[in-house]
Amino acid sequence: MRIIAGRFRGRRLAGVRGRMRPTADRVREAIFNILGPGLEEVRVLDLFAGTGALGIEALSRGARQAVFVEHDSTALQVLRKNLASCGLGAATQVLPLPVPRALKQLAVQAQRFELIFLDPPYGKGLAAQSLELLAQRPLLRAGGRVVVEHGVHDLVPEHRGSLIQVDQRRYGDTRVSFYLSFRAGDVNQAADKEYSY
Repeated sequence: MRIIAGRFRGRRLAGVRGRMRPTADRVREAIFNILGPGLEEVRVLDLFAGTGALGIEALSRGARQAVFVEHDSTALQVLRKNLASCGLGAATQVLPLPVPRALKQLAVQAQRFELIFLDPPYGKGLAAQSLELLAQRPLLRAGGRVVVEHGVHDLVPEHRGSLIQVDQRRYGDTRVSFYLSFRAGDVNQAADKEYSY
């Protein structure tokens, strides 16, 4: 795995052999092409972070800070190694917790983000469950975005709380769904409109 663009462009990241499904470089490149410019100074939350490739890519492209949530001990070692190799200690926080506990802790701390990545294991219903938890907690600023990577057979909602699905793309066995966060009064109107990046 390599960082695709930005100040760490070309930097190789360590992987977790045989235990996890990292986001393919071509899918990661497509995600950031769809997100487009404007990542400067945003705060990023990377859930089920694995190697940290999505969050590190965002930092490489100008994000101000990233919080990485990963509970697997082996993946945590690789994640911390990748952050250290990029010299990102000061701009990052690692939470070695299950996602539900991490979201609760972040909400109690009143942390807010402009961009959230959600890349759980496929086929376990975790994408939909995690979106439900996100919708229940005020972690995403209005106008913020959630990017969900999931299997083609994993069902995710078109609308959950203030989150509206605005785009979805397929890459082989992977789908990527994009959500925008709307203010409460705008959700009903937003649900009736068509959006795309």
